[in-house]
Amino acid sequence: MIAFVGYMTTQVIRPAALATPRPEAAGLGLPDVLFYVLAVLTVAGAAGVALSRNILYSTFGLLVALLGAGALYVLLSADFVAVTQLLIYIGGVLVLILFAVMLTNRITDINVSNTSFGLFGGFLLFVAGAPVLLAVALLTPWQAGAPAPLAPTTQAIGDAFLSRWLLPFEVASLVLLSTLVGAIVIARKEIKAD
Repeated sequence: MIAFVGYMTTQVIRPAALATPRPEAAGLGLPDVLFYVLAVLTVAGAAGVALSRNILYSTFGLLVALLGAGALYVLLSADFVAVTQLLIYIGGVLVLILFAVMLTNRITDINVSNTSFGLFGGFLLFVAGAPVLLAVALLTPWQAGAPAPLAPTTQAIGDAFLSRWLLPFEVASLVLLSTLVGAIVIARKEIKAD
């Protein structure tokens, strides 16, 4: 499944304009515009998570931030990381958070809100971190060169999983299976105790 979606992101979904280098004198091209739009979308989603007082709104802000990060991975030709982001974080973790928020029946009398340490602490963190990030961005000797040729990463990862790393991959799947069975057993004991 992951290999198929990775193939789709590198061969079908990505337009030819993203894969071809552009002349420097042309100004902003389609990849640049997409990058800036996705970066703003990702930062806006992250700001929605941090600034929202409602946990449900924070969860939807997290959805926007994770979708933006996944789209940035596709733009950077990291198809496996993009699909992993989509399946694990959005498909698993975010859905789990939504179910936990919406189906929790023991907190009906409590107003659930995101009680952070406030905007003042965030502003202090920004004031402390912004000069460091700005110095790194300005003092790093960036090297501009020809873009690397696009190559699907999922094929190499799939070959490694099914050849050299088959035993650790299967052991990890058994550990995850035992974790799920243990969680079900613990949940059933709590239901019977109530």
